[in-house]
Amino acid sequence: MFTGIIETLGKVIHLQPHQGNLHITVASAMAGELKIDQSVAHNGVCLTVIALGDGSHTVTAIAETLNKTNIGSLAVGDLVNLERCMQLNARLDGHIVQGHVDQIATCTVYKELAGSWEYTFEYDATSGNVTVEKGSICINGISLTVVNSGSNYFSVAIIPYTYMHTNLQQVRAGSIVNLEFDIIGKYVARLMAR
Repeated sequence: MFTGIIETLGKVIHLQPHQGNLHITVASAMAGELKIDQSVAHNGVCLTVIALGDGSHTVTAIAETLNKTNIGSLAVGDLVNLERCMQLNARLDGHIVQGHVDQIATCTVYKELAGSWEYTFEYDATSGNVTVEKGSICINGISLTVVNSGSNYFSVAIIPYTYMHTNLQQVRAGSIVNLEFDIIGKYVARLMAR
């Protein structure tokens, strides 16, 4: 379980395909605090640490993850949003995030405003996922508030701190991002469909 509050940015330093899987090595300031078998969200995808190096850690993404997220399109040098799982005795500053990406979306509009940024994302609505204005959405592991919401798109507004401390600084029109929709909204949508 995660909160969607990014702890640090990591940098992809090595990619190793292996039997349909992808081993991803990421350098970060938090690497020295990690342990083998620990769950860490990478762009919102919960992955297990399988190896530790000097200032880095390695995780494995299986075919299912590579097919449904943007993890398979990572390149050496890319920035990755990192978050360790939440502690039960801590504040929930974001929202409840499972680290299970529902689908990807494409950035269709990037606007640099006076002191903030606005992004619009479009997604395949046939899966039944929905957003609501002022509701929560998780983009690349970042807990954000929906500003505008349509049947297959939504927009978010980004403050300077979030822009500088996440990989949203690299997202432009055409970029692919991971989406995890609000878990409560998913359950309500499923119940209403019955």
